[in-house]
Amino acid sequence: MWFLVLALVMAGIFLGGMKRSFSNGWGAVAQPLLMDYEDRIVAELGTPPDVAKAQALVARLPITLRISGPQVNWDSHPGQPEHGFLRDARPANGEEERWYVRQTADGHRVVFGWAPRVWEQAPRAAGWGTLAALLLLVVGVYAGISRLLRPLIDIREGAERFGRGEFEKPIPIRHCDDLGDLAQRINTMAHDIRAMLDAKRTLLLAMSHELRSPLTRARLNAELLPEAGEGAAEREALLRDLGEMRELISDLLESERLASPHVALQREPVDLPALVREVQDELAARGVPMAQAVRVEVAPGLPAPALDRSRVRLLLRNLLDNALRHGAGGAQPPVVSLRSASASEGRGGVEIEVRDFGPGVPDEQLARLAEPFYRPDSARTRSAGGVGLGMYLCRLVAQAHGGGLTLRNAGPGLAVTALLNS
Repeated sequence: MWFLVLALVMAGIFLGGMKRSFSNGWGAVAQPLLMDYEDRIVAELGTPPDVAKAQALVARLPITLRISGPQVNWDSHPGQPEHGFLRDARPANGEEERWYVRQTADGHRVVFGWAPRVWEQAPRAAGWGTLAALLLLVVGVYAGISRLLRPLIDIREGAERFGRGEFEKPIPIRHCDDLGDLAQRINTMAHDIRAMLDAKRTLLLAMSHELRSPLTRARLNAELLPEAGEGAAEREALLRDLGEMRELISDLLESERLASPHVALQREPVDLPALVREVQDELAARGVPMAQAVRVEVAPGLPAPALDRSRVRLLLRNLLDNALRHGAGGAQPPVVSLRSASASEGRGGVEIEVRDFGPGVPDEQLARLAEPFYRPDSARTRSAGGVGLGMYLCRLVAQAHGGGLTLRNAGPGLAVTALLNS
């Protein structure tokens, strides 16, 4: 667009300057020659002017003639207004008559002008030629500038690919210049970042294996202790602490994976009501009170969105466990609402809302409730269980699905809404 505007402005300035130069400069130079030529034509027409000769001149030359006088009144182009060879020219030396008008000795007045074909054909041909030349110039300059800027476009596209975690295709090196050197350095940086991410992933897997193995052995040894008798209480406390450590390690590893911008989701159609029931059964099997009493409300026409089933299961388990623990003693059991997301909130997504009827959370602490390891000082205390990673994981799961997590005090209780885009 800018190239086209520049070309049009340059063309306007050029044509306007040429017209003014031709009218003012060349007009002054050509006027004496044209006046002498007109005198010769008037002499050739004779006295009084001969119409036959005038017709022959008009047929031979690109001019118009208008003769008026006592004996001859003739117009080669009736209805055409008087105009000169150079329209902007002005009479010289303060003359009253314009220079393209001639008076004969017998009182006739002869007016000269261009033939219509000169005004209609010549400017049109020149205009189309100028326009074509300008278009060719714009195309050529644009192609040249695009070729110069192509390495920058390659670098921009490569940076976007690397930001998405796509390291397979490096930035092409087109020229051995400063831009080529910059592209090579960025490719080297991307290779190093990929190596760092691979090392991090390997470390996570190694930590998962190395930490879970001794925890599993410790749990097996604890389960071998007598269930009754003097050490029963210590056995239950040890098993509870080992289970909490295992869940903490699992949550830390999962939060590290989800916090990465290169997390890959294994999407598949998910039946959310059935998944909620599975999570209820799992919590009930773990001895969570009132897990089966949770009410599930499903909006009509709820689709089966393409989601990461294991991550959504983690989200539901954390939300339900949080609502059951902190809504204990409330007026009624927690409620799970499943509905389609509106067009303004998501594209083919769903909303999962879990509400409890407990004491809720102070408004000033809502904004920090989804931060890692954060627990409010009032209702959500350490004695209620948890280390402050549940809401944080739920937020990461929602963000990994292109949505978000919203928390509000429902009065009574806390309502948490997760938006998941399919």
